Amino acid sequence: MFFSCRDGAKMTADVEMKEVQAPSNSVSSGAVPSTLQHLKEIASLIETGAQAKEVRRIVRAVRLTMMLRKKLKALVVSAFLGHVLTPSSEAFAKLSSYLPKDDEHDMDVDTAASAVHAPAKHSIPELEIYCYLLVLIFLIDQKRYDEAKACSSASIARLRNMNRRTVDVLAARLYFYYSFAYELTNSLAEIRGTLLSLHRMATLRRDELGQETLLNLLLRNYLHYNLYDQAEKLRSKAPRFEAHSNQQFCRYLFYLGKIRTTQLEYTDAKESLLQAARKAPVAARGFRIQCNKWAIIVRLLLGEIPERTIFMQKGMKKALTPYFELTNAVRIGDLELFRTVADKFSATFSSDRTHNLIVRLRHNVIRTGLRNISISYSRISLADVARKLRLDSENPVADAESIVAKAIRDGAIDATIDHANGWMVSKETGDVYSTNEPQIAFNSRIAFCLNMHNEAVRALRFPPNSSREKESEEKRRERQQQEQELAKHIAEEDDDDF
Repeated sequence: MFFSCRDGAKMTADVEMKEVQAPSNSVSSGAVPSTLQHLKEIASLIETGAQAKEVRRIVRAVRLTMMLRKKLKALVVSAFLGHVLTPSSEAFAKLSSYLPKDDEHDMDVDTAASAVHAPAKHSIPELEIYCYLLVLIFLIDQKRYDEAKACSSASIARLRNMNRRTVDVLAARLYFYYSFAYELTNSLAEIRGTLLSLHRMATLRRDELGQETLLNLLLRNYLHYNLYDQAEKLRSKAPRFEAHSNQQFCRYLFYLGKIRTTQLEYTDAKESLLQAARKAPVAARGFRIQCNKWAIIVRLLLGEIPERTIFMQKGMKKALTPYFELTNAVRIGDLELFRTVADKFSATFSSDRTHNLIVRLRHNVIRTGLRNISISYSRISLADVARKLRLDSENPVADAESIVAKAIRDGAIDATIDHANGWMVSKETGDVYSTNEPQIAFNSRIAFCLNMHNEAVRALRFPPNSSREKESEEKRRERQQQEQELAKHIAEEDDDDF
């Protein structure tokens, strides 16, 4: 269900990283400087971004790190820690203790560290938090979940004492992997209180990216234990603002769709789930599959039949096969086929947590079959209706009569019941174009296009100072001097805080 930058990240045009071929059981002398050199460049990028107060540079550094995570080795990470952190610092000792020790590579570590070790310097807080993030990602990839939990807890304790806008991007990633480490060990309930306190802290500090991330983590925590009411209470009372991260916004829409589905608000749930599937990155295949599974069930509950192209999307055909057969049973209105499909793929539906929704579909299957019968026959006995619907109750005729009566009351079919003779008499089918349905369909399409246009306009980026008049050389120097003095003053205030 989760997706991250490592799933969909592609190498940017201005940064090229050569593939490094290294054996799985050892690190060659040529592989260490290559990956380590990339990490050093990322560290310099973070340092430049922190000094210039440019968050976009730190965002870029995180994105480049996700591209390198498959090449990380214990030797490389250890050498990088020795390069960035002061060897006598508490952070260096703590992070080094989480890394696996291998005696046969001791000589290589010493050689690599001596080759790249720079003179000791005071590391900035952003680099220290980045080291926590790098070690945590490495431990999770190596499936060392106990060490990952300890490392993530230590990083959260360190983050509580920091309030810098340039740390917010790194903090948001740490929040995600903190929850992910506990989820991998099936102990999400242990950190719910911590996540709530972190969300309150992010709100007080006006860290909007952190609020987005922590809100999604809390919603996932509640939904993991089927606490839908508590999730809705938190979501309704949490502050909302313009989304800063497309990934977090997609996750929020997905969780909102699941909550709305459980609350029987299928129209809102359908809109949220389809929007999440559209906005998700193409490479986040697992997330889009989950969105499509829930969207298919919601559309079936609404009485709609999803298009065949949804089930034939590239890379999703196998995963959506159970839902395709389920859709086919609902479309035909065959209750026996519906039971067969539900029993055949019960394990899949249980793992997807859609089994309870599929139980609700039984009524829709019966209604669809009844609609087909009313279109095919102008008059049919209730006994034949029960036989065609394959009702397996003790008194199928009475059940068929109640089902037909409810369908007539809800407007699903246009018919009457002749109680004396035990018939269902269907009325003539009217022209759909004489109703308001075409107008409603066009209105929904127009509203979707207008919303898409408004989002595209809001997402436009304009070059800085494009509307200003050209300033003179003297005014430009004066403005730059003022900006440097202001930046120096802000840096002195930040240093006083620590």
